[in-house]
Amino acid sequence: MIFMKKLFSCLLLTCILSGCATQQPSVPVTYAGPTAVIKDSVKSLTDSKGYFYYVEMVDDARVENSRIRTLTENRGRGMRMTPAVVERKVAARPLRLAVVGRTEYAAPIQALKGVVYQVKGVVQFTPEANKSYTVRGDLGENSSVWVEDDETGTIVGAKVEQRGAQLGFFEK
Repeated sequence: MIFMKKLFSCLLLTCILSGCATQQPSVPVTYAGPTAVIKDSVKSLTDSKGYFYYVEMVDDARVENSRIRTLTENRGRGMRMTPAVVERKVAARPLRLAVVGRTEYAAPIQALKGVVYQVKGVVQFTPEANKSYTVRGDLGENSSVWVEDDETGTIVGAKVEQRGAQLGFFEK
């Protein structure tokens, strides 16, 4: 019985850290038109803590993001993490992006003891062909996340804002 509980705990932790869901290509396999690039971003606060701003889904497809890649690449490094920033091609057509801003720590115990902010929402816009965009944000009690044009710095689509963005103990 104890073995089963430990096995279940390990499987659950692996699922949480790996994202549990199958990731899809950010550009549909059948798409042959023009593309643009959307990059995630990370603001490193310390060697073990950072604010991650990333695309979680393109339309209804879960895609690779910087938070999951960083957790995967830094597994077993203890209290240190080196952020891994993801960029992806997307179709230059109207898109729905699920964007997230979230505090991330190198070790799960740090998240349980520390403050974790999270804001998420949907941004709709039409990227222009051959242009580059970055997910940016601001985390705190009043948090926001948005997508901006790399060339002009202007926000595209809507800015997602949330008051009281601190997660509770069981939400981390």
